[in-house]
Amino acid sequence: MIKLLIADDEPLVQIGIKSMLRWADFGIEVCGTAMNGQAALDMIREYSPELVITDIKMPLMNGLELARTCREEMGSIPLFIILTSYEEFPLIKEALSYQVVDYLIKLELDEEHLTKSIRRALERLEELRASKAYKQAAGRPMLQSYHDKFFMRLLHNLFDSREQFEIQVRDLKLDFSSGCYLASHGEIHSDIARQMDIAKQINLYSSSLQMIQEILGKHISCHVISLDKIRFAVIYHFSSAAQMNPGDIRSAWENTCSMVHNYFNVWLSIGTGSLVDDPMKISASYQEARQAFNLAERQTPIMFFSRTGNDSCRNAFNIAIFKNALTQAFEEFDVDVLQNTLTEIAELFLAYPHRFLQAVDGTCNILYLALSLLPDGEDTLQEIFAAYPDGYRSLYTQEDVVQIAQWLNTLRDGLCRVMKNKRKTYKDHVISSVQKYINSHLEDRLTLNDVAAVFGLSPNYLSALFKKNCGIGFSEYITQKKIAFAKTLLLEEGLKVYEVADRLGFESAFYFSKVFKKVEGVSPRDYIQSHIQTPQSP
Repeated sequence: MIKLLIADDEPLVQIGIKSMLRWADFGIEVCGTAMNGQAALDMIREYSPELVITDIKMPLMNGLELARTCREEMGSIPLFIILTSYEEFPLIKEALSYQVVDYLIKLELDEEHLTKSIRRALERLEELRASKAYKQAAGRPMLQSYHDKFFMRLLHNLFDSREQFEIQVRDLKLDFSSGCYLASHGEIHSDIARQMDIAKQINLYSSSLQMIQEILGKHISCHVISLDKIRFAVIYHFSSAAQMNPGDIRSAWENTCSMVHNYFNVWLSIGTGSLVDDPMKISASYQEARQAFNLAERQTPIMFFSRTGNDSCRNAFNIAIFKNALTQAFEEFDVDVLQNTLTEIAELFLAYPHRFLQAVDGTCNILYLALSLLPDGEDTLQEIFAAYPDGYRSLYTQEDVVQIAQWLNTLRDGLCRVMKNKRKTYKDHVISSVQKYINSHLEDRLTLNDVAAVFGLSPNYLSALFKKNCGIGFSEYITQKKIAFAKTLLLEEGLKVYEVADRLGFESAFYFSKVFKKVEGVSPRDYIQSHIQTPQSP
């Protein structure tokens, strides 16, 4: 059971929250209640709850101090839901900087609002728990990395097949069963960010993006994807075309823009594409959104794609035509393919010097791919553009196609240099990640195609890489790991042969016994018998 702690200095609020929901239905047990922040902190240290609902104002230590202390001391778990009143609402700005999952207005607190908040927290908890299983020695959660890669492929139509898309959706536990989808492209603007140091800029933009996620999510079911520090994409889900009302989307964005401006003094610009009936078509809606975005201004920040609009809104650069080459280059660290592809794109830009917006659009999307598809993409790009005043974001200050092409060539040369230096490390990282994935999915029916699809690699490349680096074939490695686990299940858990076969995804007990004997030299039953201790005679 997931443990929940409730912290509020009003006993009636504690009782109300405890009785408002049937917590067991959510797999949650209330492990305790606290009347002040210090008592709550002591109980969190003792019981290690995954979820905490806390009032924003309490004696001894308020809810914000409690959230900050736990974040610094314990990391991302426990997750916090903040209770607040309208007059305390400005404090939500600070709460968001501690990555609070949600905030609830006490006067509006009812079963429906609390249920939505708890479900959001449980979804976030599931993501964090899964990410721990993928965490690498270097420290970056693997799942988040593949989560980013998934959405980048979806936005740019980079999936090799529908099967690859469906495998990744299943593996990342995402829901794309809606009837219709829509995409937006947006940017966060600040008039004062340049006067801040980098750390404060990052905090400003990340807090703004988190508030965008929070407020927009309350109006519309959607995914918000960070593209870089100031740019983001949104994918909306609708059960049917009739449910999608452009007026509702505009209203949601107007509310979001107003709130974000009031709290962070930033303004937003957003372009939105057309409705599509298939998740594999989201890239088309997103391409339209990027075109509409080019027409957004401070006075008219919310733009919708129009097929009869201005020509400057047309013909955004379609990066999908280079998808095979770019995917191979980034996923396989293929320096030659990257060199040739980016050179070809730069020459294409120079051949049409009047199409500045297309050149910017195309280069931006190559930048987003590099940021999301490369391990430590942010650090790598900062290193490449260290000599530029604005780092890799200097792209947005280029004034003509020639400058864009020069920037792209700098990116190309830097990426090729980094890839050559880190190719061996990268391949070791891929193998280590695949091995960890296999070890945590031994109860599944693992195939080369499925695992390659999860990691966005071609099956042939993964097979060759595995054989070269591990000295053992991919299927043979899985078999050995499954049999090693089977031995534990047979001896330590006392499962029957057919139960182990079923649990580990073998098609039958007979086939499992055949594979077991091939690996161990004896049948499962003989293996069990050989490890049963014979009682000694007195």
